[in-house]
Amino acid sequence: MRLSIQHHAQGLRRPSIPKVSVIIPLYQSERFICDTLRSVQAQTFTDFEIVVVNDGSSDGGPALAEEFGEPRLRVVHQENRGLAGARNGGIAHAKGEYLAFLDADDLWLPTKLQRHVEHLDSDPQIGVSFSASALMDDDAKDIGLVQKPIGSTFDAVSVFCRNPVGNGSAPVIRRETLDAIAFFDKERGRNCWFDESFRQSEDIECWTRIAATTDWKFGYVDAPLTRYRVNLQGLSANVEAQLATWRRFRRKVASYAPALEAGAGNLAEAYQLRYLARRAIRSSRYAQGLTLVWEALMLEPRILLVEPTRTLTTLTAGIVGVILPRALVERMARVAMSCAASMRV
Repeated sequence: MRLSIQHHAQGLRRPSIPKVSVIIPLYQSERFICDTLRSVQAQTFTDFEIVVVNDGSSDGGPALAEEFGEPRLRVVHQENRGLAGARNGGIAHAKGEYLAFLDADDLWLPTKLQRHVEHLDSDPQIGVSFSASALMDDDAKDIGLVQKPIGSTFDAVSVFCRNPVGNGSAPVIRRETLDAIAFFDKERGRNCWFDESFRQSEDIECWTRIAATTDWKFGYVDAPLTRYRVNLQGLSANVEAQLATWRRFRRKVASYAPALEAGAGNLAEAYQLRYLARRAIRSSRYAQGLTLVWEALMLEPRILLVEPTRTLTTLTAGIVGVILPRALVERMARVAMSCAASMRV
């Protein structure tokens, strides 16, 4: 009888536990946070909590979040730990069965959570449900590009090589899935899910660890349910640092999935080099872009065979940018790169 009473009591308390925890890392995003919160507030699925993580922000963003007037919202304050650390802080405070990540300058369509909850509920083997993302500029204007995966297979190789999830505001993840990759960070003295030693590539490192070390599946919702903000003027900033971080990520993959890294590491790096080449070219750094795409081809010629149009477009834009006048090149490059459909790969 005692057990039945306890179960009944637990059943009565369960409605207070949200189905979804929306985790929003907040750092110097005063300009965007209210619009981001409104996009969550407008969700057709309403059984959620919002955990805003103030990651040592010094602007007015945390105060705006606290004064937003949403009863399902909590603000967690911590010293600056970077995006990975802010997500970890949110996970540690989250109560939901599903965890949805949303960067403080991105937006969701109203049916975002509903579609992902239905997706996860429909297949208990799916651990990561992600959607396509429409890209927008700093003023929230669509720029005419949609970030979506290449292909429909999301095994460890495809996650490692192509990052089909695309960005950190696209996925909704089972708590069980994240707990399957949790680890104790001795240096920081706390449990982590994202690796806080990465200030870039922290998302693809997490997705790859899920794909390579667990049996959880990745599932795709084919709709641009996320609106992802990009800074077109700063796309090639710190390309060298991004590449160095990505190569450190590759070395980490070798530590927990040596067969995956040995078999697909060069291909994954070639795709990353081509991606960075495209970023450089978009910011008119044509020589740098040409060097990067040529390095990609020398490392793994298969990218030309698998995706000739995308690879040749990048190579041609780099060559043309080096030899022709800049004004003409910039017009040609904008047209050519827009035809390639995705900014992520």
